[in-house]
Amino acid sequence: MTGYSADTRVVDRLSFLDRFLPLWIGVAMACGLLLGRLVPGLDRVLNGIAVDGISLPIALGLLIMMYPVLAKVRYDRLDTVTGDRRMLASSLVLNWLIGPALMFALAWLLLPDLPEYRTGLIIVGLARCIAMVIIWNDLACGDREAAAVLVAVNSVFQVIMFAALGWFYLSILPGWLGLEQTSIDVSPWQIAKSVAIFLGIPLLAGYFSRRLGERAKGRDWYERTFLPRVGPWALYGLLFTIVVLFALQGAQITSRPLDVARIALPLLAYFAIMWGGGYLLGAALGLGYERTTTLAFTAAGNNFELAIAVAIATFGATSGQALAGVVGPLIEVPVLVGLVYVSLALRSRFAGPRPEATRA
Repeated sequence: MTGYSADTRVVDRLSFLDRFLPLWIGVAMACGLLLGRLVPGLDRVLNGIAVDGISLPIALGLLIMMYPVLAKVRYDRLDTVTGDRRMLASSLVLNWLIGPALMFALAWLLLPDLPEYRTGLIIVGLARCIAMVIIWNDLACGDREAAAVLVAVNSVFQVIMFAALGWFYLSILPGWLGLEQTSIDVSPWQIAKSVAIFLGIPLLAGYFSRRLGERAKGRDWYERTFLPRVGPWALYGLLFTIVVLFALQGAQITSRPLDVARIALPLLAYFAIMWGGGYLLGAALGLGYERTTTLAFTAAGNNFELAIAVAIATFGATSGQALAGVVGPLIEVPVLVGLVYVSLALRSRFAGPRPEATRA
């Protein structure tokens, strides 16, 4: 096979799991919602399996999901990413200037009468993605090395800026504009702990897997034998995480459909604008398909684990703020899966070599 002569050839090379990924994600979401609705006390049991506020089932799913993708990163090529100042600067602007400001504007524009949901969405906008974006980027054949660097940069900024931006967007800016003010109580340690668990552990595991595997048996064995064996576990972890997330809040989501619809509207607008803006910016800067894709997905994704944890810790597990955080992945998962296919459909518009078919 030479290049991407036809999309059908790419599809033919996908595994059974990959080929019907949207179906499996839909089934996982439905199973989670049904379990949360039909099994009494399941949410309390899942919430009870936690250490220092970190849900162990969610942590397990995310670690299983992220490890195979981070094991694929060629860490000896990260310098080619850190030297790309246009991409790094664009990512910082999209994630830490435009993203929070856009979510603030959409929340106030579309939820002016629902302060709890509005606050929850603003918190979601402040939590930049450090976990699931790795999966979306890989499915869309984005640049793995660039994704690893941008996620690491976002994690550092998240520890430093989250509390300060929360104070600004929930208290200071509304005061300047004559709007209702609120606040959140979150420490840098709480954020650093989330980053260390959900990014640090799988990143170190991926790095040492590649280093030790290549040293013992060479790069050819590592990439042709080891990675194909662990690769499917990324999607297994993704599906498990989705089931657990939706089981935790299945009763709330299914019992308040109109509220979910109200929360979903600004989220849909947010994901579309951030992804589209990132894609157009990357194309305008001439970053190429892979890095443009990475820029778009890292701009559109959010760290729902952190947003939910902060909302629950500050306002309570049954609060409107927590519900808004839970609706985040309910909307983000199917939307970003759809955008994976949009991105792959647009790849023919980029000059230069196509991404590897086996990574589609």
